[in-house]
Amino acid sequence: MEGAIALLHWFRRLRIRWEIRDDIHHAFVTLGCAVICRRRLRTALCRE
Repeated sequence: MEGAIALLHWFRRLRIRWEIRDDIHHAFVTLGCAVICRRRLRTALCRE
């Protein structure tokens, strides 16, 4: 769990919460998770 949070802190917009609305912040967290998953899948598929 700590590793996932550390990866999300690479995104500047998620490091400090600028958005007042919860739904916008949740959207950025979801987008950050999607980018992290895409990067991991790309590196995992390239190794094969």
